[in-house]
Amino acid sequence: MRLDRRSFLAALAAALAAPGALADSIEDPGAPNGDDGFEVGRDPIIEQMRRLDEIAPFEDMAPLWSYRDVDLQGEVDGLLGRLQLQEHVKQRRLALAFVDVSEAKTPRVAAVNGDVMMYAASLPKIAVLLAAFEKIAQGKMDLTPAVEQSMTRMIRESSNVAATEMMHRVGKEYIARVLLNPRYRLYDPNHNGGLWVGKDYARYGLWRRDPLHNFSHGATAMQVARFYYLLHTENLVTPEYSKRMKRVMADSAIDHKFIRGLRLVNPRATTFRKSGTWRDYHSDSVLVEGGGKAYIAVGLAQHAQGGDWLRQLIIGFDEIVYRSSRWTRSRWIR
Repeated sequence: MRLDRRSFLAALAAALAAPGALADSIEDPGAPNGDDGFEVGRDPIIEQMRRLDEIAPFEDMAPLWSYRDVDLQGEVDGLLGRLQLQEHVKQRRLALAFVDVSEAKTPRVAAVNGDVMMYAASLPKIAVLLAAFEKIAQGKMDLTPAVEQSMTRMIRESSNVAATEMMHRVGKEYIARVLLNPRYRLYDPNHNGGLWVGKDYARYGLWRRDPLHNFSHGATAMQVARFYYLLHTENLVTPEYSKRMKRVMADSAIDHKFIRGLRLVNPRATTFRKSGTWRDYHSDSVLVEGGGKAYIAVGLAQHAQGGDWLRQLIIGFDEIVYRSSRWTRSRWIR
């Protein structure tokens, strides 16, 4: 299902105004062509944002689509060939975004299925984190030690209890508005969706699935990469809150996928990370910094071996960025 921006915003406004949906299972990621029954309605905030954007469009502070790099794309395609993952790419069971941000003002971008939206399990908790800091910046929520601790458990430990608690504190409707805000556009119909959180991380608590694909917790690789680019360039909320968000996202407590691969080949790197797993859905995202280099990697997979794919891919990505550097040694792909 594809909508133009005007139709999409009208549908979203209706979704925001419609009554809450019935309970949904935590094991139900959603599927295309589901029926959430959008009702006719208008949300004044969304309408105001649309009118403002038509008059004076916001500058895109993360225009990664404009920085596609042919050489980097060739390296990524070669890596996928060596790992024998091309068929999974064709079947849209694997989506990737890889961004060398060693020179932040001129990022180098490669992607496969970058705008394909997939179920992303816990990875979209980064959207809850962003919305919480937006609410704090507006003076509508206090950044108490308890709130920061809840955020940290939500991200580092991927606590579903902490995530659901934070979603209730911030508000699902508010989270959606932040994702759609023209300043970020982390969910954008012109790029087939993006980050979406429409349900508690619990058996119950469905609010709204995303309007384009009907996912409860969804993402595209490129929109997640844009989130990390905005974080890296300190354009999420304010520079100070970007720094605080990075502190929350540091020191992941979950040793698998990207982190396990990086421990093998680049253990001294500083990482900011959020992953997600449910059954055969595997997702991971990371900002890697160190040795005068930095890069963003995002992977979404739907396959029983998806977690292993991501471990191997990050080893290859790290090799591409640090190949000429003396800072790390012994890189290989198993």
